[in-house]
Amino acid sequence: MKQRIQTAILALIVFVPLVYIGGLPFTIFVYLMATIALIELLRMRKVGKYSIPAFLAIIILWLLLLDKPFDWIPYIGFTKSEIIMMFAMLLLSYTVLVKNKFTFEDAGFILLATVYVGMGFFYLIETRDENSFKGLMNIFYVLLVIWATDTGAYFFGRAFGKRKLWPMISPNKTIEGAVGGILLSVIVGVLFQLFTSFHFSMIIVIGVTILVSIFGQIGDLVESAFKRYYGVKDSGDILPGHGGILDRLDSLLFVLPVLHFIHFIY
Repeated sequence: MKQRIQTAILALIVFVPLVYIGGLPFTIFVYLMATIALIELLRMRKVGKYSIPAFLAIIILWLLLLDKPFDWIPYIGFTKSEIIMMFAMLLLSYTVLVKNKFTFEDAGFILLATVYVGMGFFYLIETRDENSFKGLMNIFYVLLVIWATDTGAYFFGRAFGKRKLWPMISPNKTIEGAVGGILLSVIVGVLFQLFTSFHFSMIIVIGVTILVSIFGQIGDLVESAFKRYYGVKDSGDILPGHGGILDRLDSLLFVLPVLHFIHFIY
């Protein structure tokens, strides 16, 4: 527990100032976190980080993190969908070149892992929105709601948890804990609205906060499913006591795209 607290404090000392500063320092930091997160996923499936598929995945990840890839090159206007399709074709071609030592399943995993990580971290950069104060408040709102969900789920689960939420995926999570996480997140969302004020009514903020809490918990379960399937305890060990980047940001990777899809953040 002491190590977890020390790591959390150190992470906040690094993360919060970079979020506040925004701009290029924050973007570089997000690129670094995204790259580590992707390597963590590839390592679960035992894909070598110096292999050709891993190299291609990291390059595509960096392109997906850009707002408009290749806009700086005249007459080339590849969309992100086209980049993903070309990446899929390259991976499938590689299966032929190495005579199926790299399989169709490997290609599918790397493609999905790259899109999953790239999508989440791209929207983290988009949410911060350069040096916009609104972007800063949006990130703090999401972080506070996710932290409230985790805290509420932990304490409600310990106090009242009886029915397992999804024992095959995460045996310690309970339905009571999940509901407690949603309740605490709503309280935090209401307080945030009262003190900072989104350009939405309180009813909409409450509804969106419930959605954030639910999808945050789904994101956590998705990462738990990865780890259970591949037989690993943590996604990595870069954060002593907490695991890897994915272990800490799994909820964020699900929540931020959803908030952009429903235009709560834009």
